Formats: sequence, structure tokens, C-alpha cells
Amino acid sequence: MFKFDDANMFGKDAMDKMLKSYSSTAKSFQAIATETSEYSKKSFESAVAHMQALMGVKSFEAAIELQTNFTKSALEGYVSEMTKLGEMYTDLAKEAYKPVETVVPAATEIVKTKAEKMTSAAASAAA
Repeated sequence: MFKFDDANMFGKDAMDKMLKSYSSTAKSFQAIATETSEYSKKSFESAVAHMQALMGVKSFEAAIELQTNFTKSALEGYVSEMTKLGEMYTDLAKEAYKPVETVVPAATEIVKTKAEKMTSAAASAAA
């Protein structure tokens, strides 16, 4: 038989886990936003410093070498930052999935148990 107390307890537990997940997700998004902001600031400052250095160059060869070194370091920094952000998004997804990971098997077990009880009660009544 369906019991509202069981459903209420299950619903309360699921809601508590989802609120914890929301809090964790919000913190993760805040960390990602902070990281992105810091990288943008660092990248902008690096580009300004590069332009100042480039304006002081006396030869074409030195300008090419400076530009090549800047491009190489900028690309390496970008790849490093995107890797870090990718890991942060992966961690975010794992944290967001944790409540579902525990609630779904519990709900499945409750439904399975109730179905078995109903099947056995129906078999007893038919016999």
C-alpha cells in the first residue's frame, strides 16, 4: 500500500540533497567566474606589456622574434587555462550529479519493493 509518510520522507530527503547540490553548483560557478576573470586580467596585462615592448624594438628581426615568443607563451597560457577550466567544469558536473546518484537508486528500490509486495498480494488473493 502506498504510504504518504514514505513519499514525504523520500521527497524531503531528495529536496535536501538538491539544495546541497545547488549550493555546491553555485560555488563552482563562482570559482569558474573568478578563474576566468583572473585569466582575462592577466592576459590583458601581458598583451599591453608586449605592445609596449614591441614599440621599443629597433629592428624587424627583433620584432618578429618578440612577436613569436609572445604568441608562443600566449598560446601555452591559453591551452593551460582551458585545461584548468575543463577540469573545473568536470568537477562541477560530478558534484551536481552526486545527489541524483543516491536518490535514483533509492527510489528504484522503493518502487521495486512495493511492486514485489503488490505482486505477491495479488498472487495470494488469486490462490
